[in-house]
Amino acid sequence: MEENLSLINKTKSKIPTLPFLELRDDILGKNYFLSIAFLEEKESRRINKTYRQKDKSTNVLSFSLRKNEGELVLCPAVIKREAKDFSKNFSQFLCFLVIHGMLHLKGHEHSSTMERAEAKYDKKYNSRNRRGVRNDKSRSGRVHQRRKKS
Repeated sequence: MEENLSLINKTKSKIPTLPFLELRDDILGKNYFLSIAFLEEKESRRINKTYRQKDKSTNVLSFSLRKNEGELVLCPAVIKREAKDFSKNFSQFLCFLVIHGMLHLKGHEHSSTMERAEAKYDKKYNSRNRRGVRNDKSRSGRVHQRRKKS
């Protein structure tokens, strides 16, 4: 993988292709070393209990290790279950949670400022036209309507 970015999948499921490197560069900077780990529910629960004293698996955990180094721990099984509650598919919700976790690594706490930043990056990286192509410039953002037949 790219320098300063490590992806670790310890699950049985395949992780969707997302712009992890672009997100990292945009939110944390190119010199930030980021590790993103995908874990099963049992391991997510163990880590959440150890570090947050919450005895349940969770969608994302952020760990700042040093000034320019951190780790995101994600649980795809939880993310799949919760995606519908946020009107997103699995890939969209995963992307949103990566953004959320990175903002925590940047020092944001839950607040309206963090929500605005989440919305900004979510719009930038999760915007899809109706064909599912991200940032498709060929359509100019317009939806063409069919003419009625006479």
